[in-house]
Amino acid sequence: MQLVFEFAPWVIFGLVYKFAGGLYPATASLMVAIVLPLAYGWLRERKVTQLHLILVLLVWVFGAATLILHDVRFLQWKASVYYWICGLALIGSTFIGKQTLLERLLGKALAEGNMSLPASTWRTYALLIGVANIAFGLANIWVALNRSEADWVTFKVWRLTPFAIVTTLGLLIWMLRGAVSKEDTA
Repeated sequence: MQLVFEFAPWVIFGLVYKFAGGLYPATASLMVAIVLPLAYGWLRERKVTQLHLILVLLVWVFGAATLILHDVRFLQWKASVYYWICGLALIGSTFIGKQTLLERLLGKALAEGNMSLPASTWRTYALLIGVANIAFGLANIWVALNRSEADWVTFKVWRLTPFAIVTTLGLLIWMLRGAVSKEDTA
């Protein structure tokens, strides 16, 4: 359910772009809609994830630049910047600190289910998901630079974002197949 709620602002962006007059109304609707998952998370759990806060800030900064300067490139670059920040954070966390960012994000949920993964598995999948995010950013910017605005919107909303979600979930499910019960390891 949370994943659907996180994807909703991009669906709104795509629908407004297609049916309500183009990029600028779509950008304004995205800037409003992107706050909804943030508010929902705050009301539900009294906390906001750092990655979501970064996403909201990037949408607002790049969206405002797009609207004020009437230049679509700002919004197009936002997606790549976000993917690259996530990718570099995941990759960097494999080399810095005792736990990867992926383990910090998901390890508590596994522990509550009395499951665990070896540190090498966390590192491997943090690297894989990090590299995937770097690739998503490169694909986004390639389409933005080489295709029309309408092609980029279609690619970003209806192809790249769902593909990124499915790829990330697939890698996480693949990773979790190796989870073992803490009682079995004891």
